[in-house]
Amino acid sequence: MGSDTPHPAISGVWHPPRSSRTEAASLTFAGGTATVKGAEGGERLAEGAIAGLSVSNRVGRIPRRVTFADGSVFETEENDAVDRWLKAHRGWRVGLVHGLERFHPRLILLVAVVAVLCVGLYRYALPIAVEVAVAVTPPAAPRLISQSALASLDQTILDPSGLEAGRRQAITADFRSLAAHTPEGADAFDLQFRRGGPIGPNAFALPDGTIILTDELVRLTGDEDAVLGVLAHEIGHVVHQHSLRRLYRAAGVTALIMFIGGDVGSGVEDVLIQGSGLMTLSYSRGQESEADRYSVELMAKAGREPAGLARLFKVLRDDHGDDDRNDFFSTHPATPDRIEDIERHAAEVDAR
Repeated sequence: MGSDTPHPAISGVWHPPRSSRTEAASLTFAGGTATVKGAEGGERLAEGAIAGLSVSNRVGRIPRRVTFADGSVFETEENDAVDRWLKAHRGWRVGLVHGLERFHPRLILLVAVVAVLCVGLYRYALPIAVEVAVAVTPPAAPRLISQSALASLDQTILDPSGLEAGRRQAITADFRSLAAHTPEGADAFDLQFRRGGPIGPNAFALPDGTIILTDELVRLTGDEDAVLGVLAHEIGHVVHQHSLRRLYRAAGVTALIMFIGGDVGSGVEDVLIQGSGLMTLSYSRGQESEADRYSVELMAKAGREPAGLARLFKVLRDDHGDDDRNDFFSTHPATPDRIEDIERHAAEVDAR
């Protein structure tokens, strides 16, 4: 139909300009003009050139609104009639979104494309973004994140250490001697003692080089090399920036999810500021293996037992009947293969 061909009247209601009043009405189009009349062909309520009208997009069964230049609005539930008129006067592109909505195969295709895009972002773009973020992170950022993390943990999970002062001093001296063999030097690391409470025997590293060692882990074994092996492992996480990487990855995943669902900013802020989230993020198997190897090599450089970390794992496994439900294993999963890998690498280091 051409633009001059009259169209059947469309029933609806009319709202005067800047008024909440509603009046039953009908809308007709003819000769390039749109006209709103009262019920049953009553008085003319509004009229205007078709080119000057504003028509809302179709979304499901939500009523359409046709707004005139004077601010008056005609509202109707006859969406199909409005679409027929729009198609005749404004071309087929009008209502494309609704067409996709009604044409289910296209909707399925759209969902599939979005899913593939998200998987691609997660598998390929996110790792690259994490590496870029780590590379451009200023030194102040890890300190801020770590301070926030430790403060949060001290308020919610950890308690002041009850370990004897002499034992803490001896471990700290050995720790500094160990850290002195890293490229960063001993001053780049800070050993903190805490009572673990619900996390029990454990040790973990924060991005700025702060390493927390719980009393429960120290008291688990009298083997100093076993404890130092754990600390060397945590130093490895710091040197390779594993904590920072897992934090950025968590922020990236959160951003990706919230980009789809909305409200990106506050979600990423929560991940970055609430440092206690570090405790809930597991290292990847590759990161754990890298830290294990670093522990072996650092212990050897310091003249300690290279396989000290494996000795601790054996204590947990054998003497304490651990079957991977121990708190330390929950964040540092130890399997027989992993213990064997540590001992194998220690033998290779000894043979050099």
